[in-house]
Amino acid sequence: MLSLNLSTASASSSTVPFLPKPLFAKSSFNGIQLRPRSTCSVPLSCSGTRTAAASVVMMAKREEEMKEIRQKTTDQINEEVVELKGELLMLRLQQSARNEFKSSEFRRMRKRIARMLTVKREREIEEGINKRLSRKFDRQWKKSIVVKPPPSLIKLREQEAAEEAAAAEKAASSS
Repeated sequence: MLSLNLSTASASSSTVPFLPKPLFAKSSFNGIQLRPRSTCSVPLSCSGTRTAAASVVMMAKREEEMKEIRQKTTDQINEEVVELKGELLMLRLQQSARNEFKSSEFRRMRKRIARMLTVKREREIEEGINKRLSRKFDRQWKKSIVVKPPPSLIKLREQEAAEEAAAAEKAASSS
């Protein structure tokens, strides 16, 4: 048995005994204790990891997307990055307003932006632009960006304008 001496401000000491924890939990059952069986029969399929076929398909989609991005010019990549960042902002606004939105879109857009910036950086490396100069170019590029509404907001405004025009036309024809 272990003991611990505690001293307090009143100069009185007391001993507190500490018993070691038992290795096995006490129970009224003296036989062999079995662990509960898992609900799945194949441990790999329910462990949360993707199967090999699913990961191959995902990788093929990514490779296809990277080929598509690499075919674009650097200016096109810059424009699309700006548009995607605007879309990401719109998603955040929808989330803060508690509107309906697909939460998977956040990850998808962030990944697409990262892929585009990766291709852009690969091209800079091929040209021999070092990291410091690349950051300088990025700052200049960010300052030159003209703020414009993202494509989803433009579509939404066009739909609202079409609805208003239809409503005005309907009101004019009924008068």
